Amino acid sequence: MATFQKPENALKRAEELINVGQKQAALQALHYLITSKRYRSWQKTLERIMFKYIELCVDMRKGRFAKDGLIQYRIVCQLVNVSSLEEVIKYFIHLSTERAEQARSKAQALEDALDVDDLEADKRPEDLMLSYVSGEKGRDRSDRELVTPWFKFLWETYRTVLEILRNNSKLESLYAMTAHRAFQFCKQYKRTTEFRRLCEIIRNHLINLNKYKDQRDRPDLSSPESLQLYVDTRFEQLKIATELELWQEAFRSVEDIHGLMCMVKKTPKSSHMVIYYAKLTEIFWVSESHLYHAFAWFKLFTLQKTYNKNLTQKDLQLIASSVLLAALSVAPYDHKHGASHMELENEKEHKFRMTSLIGFSLDPKRDNREVLSRSSLLSELTSKGIMTCVAPEVKDLYHLLEHEFLPLDLASKVQPLLAKISKLGGKLTSASSVPEVQLSQYVPALEKLATLRVLQQVSQVYETMKIEVLSDMIPFCTFSSVEKVAVEAVRRNFIAMKVDHVKGAVLFCDMDLESDRLRDHLATLAENLNSVRSMIFAPVKKTSKLGDSLPGLAEIVDKEHKRLLARKSIIEKRKEEQERQMLEMEREEESKRLKHQKIVEEAEQKRLASEYTRREEQRIRREIEEREHEEAKALLMEAEKRSKKKGKKPAIEGDKVTKQTLIELALTEQLRERQEMEKKLQKLAKTMDYMERAKREEEAPLIEAAYQKRVEEERNLHERDQLLEIELSSQHHAGDLQEKNRLARMVVYKDIFQDKIVRQREGEHNRLVKEREERLSKLLEARWQERDRKRKLLFYLKTEEERLTKLHEEEEARKLEEAERRKKEEVERRAKLDEIAEKQRQREREAEEKEKARREALLGRSIEAPARHAEPSSGARPVEASAAPTAGKYVPRFRRDRAEGSVAAPPAEPERWGARQDEGPPQASDKWRSEDRRPSAFGGPRSSSSWTSSRASRGSER
Repeated sequence: MATFQKPENALKRAEELINVGQKQAALQALHYLITSKRYRSWQKTLERIMFKYIELCVDMRKGRFAKDGLIQYRIVCQLVNVSSLEEVIKYFIHLSTERAEQARSKAQALEDALDVDDLEADKRPEDLMLSYVSGEKGRDRSDRELVTPWFKFLWETYRTVLEILRNNSKLESLYAMTAHRAFQFCKQYKRTTEFRRLCEIIRNHLINLNKYKDQRDRPDLSSPESLQLYVDTRFEQLKIATELELWQEAFRSVEDIHGLMCMVKKTPKSSHMVIYYAKLTEIFWVSESHLYHAFAWFKLFTLQKTYNKNLTQKDLQLIASSVLLAALSVAPYDHKHGASHMELENEKEHKFRMTSLIGFSLDPKRDNREVLSRSSLLSELTSKGIMTCVAPEVKDLYHLLEHEFLPLDLASKVQPLLAKISKLGGKLTSASSVPEVQLSQYVPALEKLATLRVLQQVSQVYETMKIEVLSDMIPFCTFSSVEKVAVEAVRRNFIAMKVDHVKGAVLFCDMDLESDRLRDHLATLAENLNSVRSMIFAPVKKTSKLGDSLPGLAEIVDKEHKRLLARKSIIEKRKEEQERQMLEMEREEESKRLKHQKIVEEAEQKRLASEYTRREEQRIRREIEEREHEEAKALLMEAEKRSKKKGKKPAIEGDKVTKQTLIELALTEQLRERQEMEKKLQKLAKTMDYMERAKREEEAPLIEAAYQKRVEEERNLHERDQLLEIELSSQHHAGDLQEKNRLARMVVYKDIFQDKIVRQREGEHNRLVKEREERLSKLLEARWQERDRKRKLLFYLKTEEERLTKLHEEEEARKLEEAERRKKEEVERRAKLDEIAEKQRQREREAEEKEKARREALLGRSIEAPARHAEPSSGARPVEASAAPTAGKYVPRFRRDRAEGSVAAPPAEPERWGARQDEGPPQASDKWRSEDRRPSAFGGPRSSSSWTSSRASRGSER
């Protein structure tokens, strides 16, 4: 990547690359500039570069590049110009949001355009085909292709901005604004998963903020402005969570708000607390925690009545009715009855958390049942005067359910009141912080309470009742619902009753007899009575059948004996297996012990090495600290000298001064000097402004007078110039008239001369044109001829070249055929020669066999007459010649002696192939001569004249 001397060059280069369509290269160039350490001082050009960089990142959806660039730009702007970073981040969010909205609008327009193609068809063909393949609609596909990538990038933008601004005290408002916009994004597009992640991110930011309190630019939660921003963010989070029906996240948001309130020990605004308790009521109602729901309504009513002076009587009546109905909806029995110890402990912790959220402080170690209970809440409502504010129907219902004893008519009197209460409610006025109150949500809980009251009062009057009668007494519930309510009430020890479906009756028992204290006694009594009965009435013994089983007794004993033997062998095998396992376990234990000992030794060695390393590090650190301390002292002395020269006292004193402290002091001093210089410049600029204004006020009349004087002088000068111009014009006109009259006599002669000259020039022009045309025609003719000649020559050369190429190819083919023919003849000739040689060898073998037989015959005759030898005839071959030694043949000793003793041996007959037979073995020259006389490759004998002549010459020289 090329380096740039100035940031402006990088911006110019990026614009050039963008113009030619290379956005990736432009982005890389700007990224290199922003992340380079050479440009760490802020200037206006860097801000323009960041704007262009952000545009490229958004266009190409490069979130990682944008994050890196913003982090580097934050380092540059943190101490100099934080507002520039704020503007860049706002621009980043604006661009991402705008592009996401454009993609969404484009997808919507595309879907709308496709939807009206064919008004008569139920589905488009492409939708049918794609539905078989992918199972999704056209809208889903367009969203996935166009909208989803931009939504992902927008979500990544929010995460990046929150990560960059999380520990910046100067941009807390921007952090809160980004969080609010991210919440609205999740709400608008129903992004529940992203909302959970966003809540977790903000929660982790607050945890890290409290964990690392020694950071330099950390936001201070003790300041009212910072606390208000964080609290507003959490309340917005709580609102969006309840609107998206994410109740777990809503509960965590409530806990976050409560944690912030406990952290700073300061109660938020009453308007916020109203929203807090209003959302708590929704959360507790969804989680079916009716008791805490009622207490939250009670807190909400108290806040509204105390701080909201503009609340109307109707709104107050609705809120008070909600409080009372919420209290009545709480089950009248204790949920802890019959629970285990673990459930009680979990319930105690749960109660402690819930009570702390609604503003009650309880001791977690004590049992505070009476502090938060249904009875205590109702008594509190009565003492606070809420009964005077509720609606008449709600008040009548309260008296019926809590104070009246009407076992037979209670449900019939409650039903019309519930019908009226279900119609109450609606939206409140703008003066109330609670948007809407609906009393119909309490009707199922009130029906359950009415059922419980009817069962409770009936159980006190009746012992037995038909199921049909009980069902008629409770018209708003079926008997199955009544039975479910009764089972829960019996389980919680609220009533004692049994349902006999065989008889179709309900049995109401005494609570004392069915208590837990007597149930075990009755069970024990039943067991004892059963044992006594078995003792009194003993069971009749059956007759013995021993006689029937005697015939098969031997077989049974044999089988039993075999079974015992098999069992014994199995036991032995198990013992052996157990012993083997014990030995293996001992070996494993021994190996484990050895391994453990080895590990301990290695750990000891590592500990010693680490201890040595730690001591070395401590020594090095101590030396570094001493060196830094000395450098700090030197810097402190220099600082004291500078302060004495400037007439100022040193800012720090003491021996324990670090180098970092002095650097921070120097930075602080530079910043202070810069601020003082800016103040002086501002003061000087203000003084200059005042001076300039005073000078201009004094100069105004003088300038006006000078202007009027200059206007008068210009007017006089203009009038004088006009008169002079008129006089000169008149003189020139008179002179021109005289000159015209003088030259008028020459006009006739001038015309004659002009006509003559024009005719001559026309003739000359026509002649030149004719000559030029002739020359051009000749030149064209020559060029045509030359082109024709070249074309013919090229044609001749091309045909000649083709002919030569064809001849060359024919010659090559002929040579190839000739070579193949010669090769074939050579193969045939060699085959013939091999055949002749084979025949020659066959004849030689036959001759040798004949010679051998003849020698054996001669050997027999030579024993009888050794001195006799015959003279060979002229036509026969001599014996000596046949017995002459030749190469590769066996010669008997008597033949060799005889050949040596002979004075002159007759000349040997030359062989068929020209091989010469001498007394001794053939020499090399004879061999070469014989080889030279062999037939050549072309069928004729090879010439040996050169070799014989050279040999003869060498012999003569010797």
